[in-house]
Formats: sequence, C-alpha cells, structure tokens
Amino acid sequence: MRTALLVSAVLAGSAFVATPALADDPTAPPSAFTITGSAGVWSQYRFRGISQSNNRPVFQGSVTVAHASGFYLSTWGSSASAGNSTVNIGGSEIDVYGGYTHALGSTGVTFDGGLYGYLYPGAPAGNYYEVYGSLAKTYGPATGKIGVNIAPNQKAFDYYSGANYNVYVYGELGFSVPGTAFSIHSHLGHTGGGFDYTKDYIDYNVGVSYKWKSLTFDVSGVGTNVSHKNARNNPLVDQTGTPSAFQTYRAAKAVVVGSISASF
Repeated sequence: MRTALLVSAVLAGSAFVATPALADDPTAPPSAFTITGSAGVWSQYRFRGISQSNNRPVFQGSVTVAHASGFYLSTWGSSASAGNSTVNIGGSEIDVYGGYTHALGSTGVTFDGGLYGYLYPGAPAGNYYEVYGSLAKTYGPATGKIGVNIAPNQKAFDYYSGANYNVYVYGELGFSVPGTAFSIHSHLGHTGGGFDYTKDYIDYNVGVSYKWKSLTFDVSGVGTNVSHKNARNNPLVDQTGTPSAFQTYRAAKAVVVGSISASF
C-alpha cells in the first residue's frame, strides 16, 4: 500500500496549515483536499482468500489524501508472520496506490481506476504493481461493484511458476440495513495467471459489520475453492523448504476473520 507516505504527509501538513486561516472567514471556500484514514487489528490477514500472516493476528492501517477533482493518493500497511506457512511476505506489507474516481454522467455509476503497488520491505523480490479499474452503483441501501486488477509482466513473476502476468476479476454486493448501524458485505473473485495458488482459484468473503461512532466491528467468513486434493496434488514449499500439502491447504481454507478498526 509507501514513498507515498511522504507525499501524503506533505499534503496533509499543507491542508492543516491552511485550515486555521480559513476557519475565521465564513465566506472562504472549503479546502479542495480531504484526508481520511483508519487503523485496527484483524484476527488474520487474508489477501484474495490466501493467508498472508500464517493465520495469526495483524495490525493494519491506511491514509488517503483525496482532491475534489476525483484524484487521490493512498497508502496501506499490514504486519505479517510467516511461521511455517507456504506464504512469506517478509514480515510486513506496504501498499501505495493512486487513481481517479468520478461519477459517469447521470447514470449513477461511479468509475474508479489507477495504479496499485505492493511493496514488501522484508521480501523485495516479491514487489509488484497492478493496473486496476472498477464500476459501482448504489440502489437505495444496496451497492454493487465489479472490477479487474491486471498485473503485467514484471520481475516478480521470475519467482513464480506459470504465466508472467496475472488477472484478478471480482464482484461485490453490499447492503446497509435501514435504521440500524449494521451492514452486510460480500465479495467473489477469480485469480488467473502467475499468482495462481495450486491452480486458477476462486476466493470469497461474506460478512457483517457494525459501526459505533468511529469504530467498526466486523466478522467475516473468508476462503477459497482450493481443496485438500488440490493441495495434495500441488503442494507448495513451506518455510523449511519442504513441499507441504498441510500448509498449502491451511493457508487457503475457509476461516472466520474478526476485526476492530477506527476511522478518522
């Protein structure tokens, strides 16, 4: 989700310096920049259905600087633990991404697209970037979204078998329960290409969130369609260098993930 931290800090500082001067002038226009963020703890970190933290708890946080024009710049970070898992992202992940979002005329459809970089300070050979785009529309309390992330040929694929590109397509459906602080969310995605996990696979996420003031409590079911058979036929190497069907399946099996986060 990281050089961008410095840019964000500079922009944030500029916004905060400008705000007091404008506060005394009721005729002054509002700042064109907004700064939002969040931080919290998750029972584990799952990325596209696959555990990135050896099924252990993590801390995560994000900061976004957005302009009224629709352009934005964000950074996101997470801790991680490799343990004896088949996935080792080096102890942490920091993502930097930026793009543009805008409503498409009077259709009610919102476009969002940009460039996303995944950085792993403890395992830099795995650094890579994606181009992303999505369309979303809200119908009353329901919101639907479809999107695609494309990772073109780059050095990260030298360390993976299979294709030298990856395509991730997904759909999401959310519903805010009227008159309550509860919301329901769901996600279904497909990974195909160089980031396959034993095979082209499907991941899913279904959960319930409750918002209280600036806090959000969430419980979700997360998993993939990677089976015991897939893991036995295509075991990945664990941290001891040994092919392990057990660890291969463990990182992809269905689990319940809980989180508590605060937004600002």
